[in-house]
Amino acid sequence: MKVRPLADRVIVKLEQKEAKTAGGIIIPDTAQEKTQEGTVVAIGDDKEVIKVTVGQKVMYDKYAGTQIKIDNVDHLILKMADIIAVIE
Repeated sequence: MKVRPLADRVIVKLEQKEAKTAGGIIIPDTAQEKTQEGTVVAIGDDKEVIKVTVGQKVMYDKYAGTQIKIDNVDHLILKMADIIAVIE
């Protein structure tokens, strides 16, 4: 499936957290906290507002965006205003 965001929206591929602790205990998906980091995979057509580029790692607001699955991989569609930092 191909998804192209519109206006000032950005599609971010979510980072997968480590499912095992340092002591070897496996943490189930239901108990894991939602990550706030991801990689930009597509940007909308409003180039004046969008300040990130494809491939950059970003940090976003905790409860922002709309979660979607693209080829069975979790992604978020975010507004540019919900992206709070670029991770370098």
